[in-house]
Amino acid sequence: MNPTLFFSPLQGLTDFRFRNAFNKYFSGIESFYAPFIRLNHKRAIKPAYERDLLPENNRGINLIPQILTRDADEFLYAADYIQRLGYQELNWNLGCPYPMVAKRGLGCGLLKDPAAIKSILERVHAESGIGVSIKMRLGYESSDEIFKVLPVLERYPLKNIVLHPRIGKQLYSGEVDLDAFQRCVQNTNHTVCFNGDIRSFETFNAMVKRFPMTDHWMIGRGIIANPFLPSMIHANTSEYPENRLKVFSQFHDTLFHDYAQALSGASHVIMKMLQFWEYFIEAFPDSHKEFKKIKKAKSITAYEKAVEGLLNRAGNQ
Repeated sequence: MNPTLFFSPLQGLTDFRFRNAFNKYFSGIESFYAPFIRLNHKRAIKPAYERDLLPENNRGINLIPQILTRDADEFLYAADYIQRLGYQELNWNLGCPYPMVAKRGLGCGLLKDPAAIKSILERVHAESGIGVSIKMRLGYESSDEIFKVLPVLERYPLKNIVLHPRIGKQLYSGEVDLDAFQRCVQNTNHTVCFNGDIRSFETFNAMVKRFPMTDHWMIGRGIIANPFLPSMIHANTSEYPENRLKVFSQFHDTLFHDYAQALSGASHVIMKMLQFWEYFIEAFPDSHKEFKKIKKAKSITAYEKAVEGLLNRAGNQ
């Protein structure tokens, strides 16, 4: 088994600082997908998105930029911009499920309009040499929506389709629709990558058995919770390395240092790290008391002491 693993973007979390820290201590990821680009009212890319994509901020990382749009001109503008930075692929986000996005006909909200998708892809392929991949859901209101979109996608030489088999209205709740994913694979000639609810080595293996024809997988939250997961998958083992806590501690400290350099004030840095700890804590069962101390920390010293206490407890278990 030699699966291709992609790192799913999580807005506000998996920026270049996280990617660099992950890449320094862990392995197993073929490509990192960047959080989606949004343009401002002047149709220019916002500075925060520019910093995230700069090649000097992503050395040694195979990064694929992503665009969230329903406008062909915006798509072409972003394609030209990333090509000038040296990127050859732009991922189109047709999967974002949040109502404030979807109700504006963006993300998975655009899946209800196959004609609009066709119009945009037609222009992009006619006017740009950028490679296009698509990250999508089954639909916004119904899983039937995707089966009206797939025939449109067959007309274009897409790099791949990353499919999260839920509808938008589910957000991230309820079960993924594995039967619908199977039907999608059977109704397209494109490479289809599975994305959704892979949180452990065991769940990954279950998906491999369910879809033996699939060798491309995208994982997001599961890797933040357990950054060893990609290397465990490639090594075909559920066992952590013996130096797990040492490596995680070094990874955490690098992440903490880099955000401390970028953010102003202890409260902002701690708040950012708490976003990660909502996932990290999954790998530290029976550490609820220590986790409460991390969440209650008001100073850098208190935060560092709380994290040290949690790691020491994990090492003594």
